[in-house]
Amino acid sequence: MNLTAAADIIRAPLAEILPRLSAALADTVPHQALAELSGSCAHSPIKIHTVAADDTWPVTATELAALANQARPGCPWQGQALVAGTENPVLAVAGDAAERGALLVLLRSDEAAIADADLTAVQTLWDLVTAYSARIFSEAVPGPLALSRVAAGARAAAIAELVDTHGGVLSGLLGVLRRRDLDDHSARQRAIDLALSALAELRAGADQDRALAEEAAGDGFARLADSLQPIFAGRGVRLDLGPPGTEEGADRHLPYDVAHVARAAVRSVVSALLDGQGPGSDSISRVHIGWKVAENELRATVRDDGPGVLSRAALENLRVVERLAALDGRLEVDAVPGWGTTVTATLPLEPPQGPRNDPLTVLGARELEVLGHLARGRRNRHIAEELHISESTVKFHVANILDKLGVDTRGEAAALAHTWGVDTA
Repeated sequence: MNLTAAADIIRAPLAEILPRLSAALADTVPHQALAELSGSCAHSPIKIHTVAADDTWPVTATELAALANQARPGCPWQGQALVAGTENPVLAVAGDAAERGALLVLLRSDEAAIADADLTAVQTLWDLVTAYSARIFSEAVPGPLALSRVAAGARAAAIAELVDTHGGVLSGLLGVLRRRDLDDHSARQRAIDLALSALAELRAGADQDRALAEEAAGDGFARLADSLQPIFAGRGVRLDLGPPGTEEGADRHLPYDVAHVARAAVRSVVSALLDGQGPGSDSISRVHIGWKVAENELRATVRDDGPGVLSRAALENLRVVERLAALDGRLEVDAVPGWGTTVTATLPLEPPQGPRNDPLTVLGARELEVLGHLARGRRNRHIAEELHISESTVKFHVANILDKLGVDTRGEAAALAHTWGVDTA
């Protein structure tokens, strides 16, 4: 391993980081697969890469979390561990660059002890990778945020369905096995014990997943308060905190990415207020920050007693609006000259729906041209003249368009064209 390998990993797209890390570690720690457990990635806290493309490694979050107790940042752990249901030699490497830590686990190809120098090299490389990933995460880049939110919704729905399905099956099994008219008491008792154990494991997995994907509003605000201390240090500006109380939903669990983006937005607003985003900004003596969790949204408010000149454009330049918009959030700026500024960031707690499928993708290039003319209200003869084709050919294309789009009239097809942005110029 060398700096060239580290640079290659960091330059890779996020989806390619784990495969490249695997390739860089192949000679130092021969392995069959590796997995990452990251508390900073709510939509996909477990990422797995197998050396052989057709292999799978069904390691669970619970198993990885157990290994997190073995390895400490700067102190990799090697040994036998229960992963994917069987005992295997593994190497666990913990890092603390990410806000909630990151763990790398390698399913080793042999049991030979790894030299201390090699362990140090692996730890250093992992620290570099996690520091880079933490930087991307802390900046709340809009593109990954939007993907994260949509994926989180789909993932939560899948987990809920699995819990309901397996929980129902196991509960039914328990009901049958507890019937008094069954014989072979010892067999029945053992089956009950197995089913209870399976239920406990299932619920533990769901709890583990929730711990990775969510955080209590009160805990999230406490993280925000800690991160603001360096910004206010030495400025002579009083920071008033309005943490969410019981009425404001302090115990309510928020999607972790929502809480994270709210923190990032507040920090950016505070920096804009204190770092001279307008004349008289040095006159600010007090800043109040509060969070409130409503039924379906989180509202974060920043209010100061300054000159009241902060503009929305200044916050757009800091990408605050863009970051919020990635999660369907919105920003309100109320600046009153001479009285101060109030900025409110609002984020929905439910994930947005995934992108709709464009129904026009089923049409060919010529059919899209014809549809564009339909959307302008042109008749077949006019379309034929414009496209230099026969009127019967136009009729053929129109019939195909209606069939492929599943509509009955030219007007319905035209409506779809306007909705999905066909060129009608």
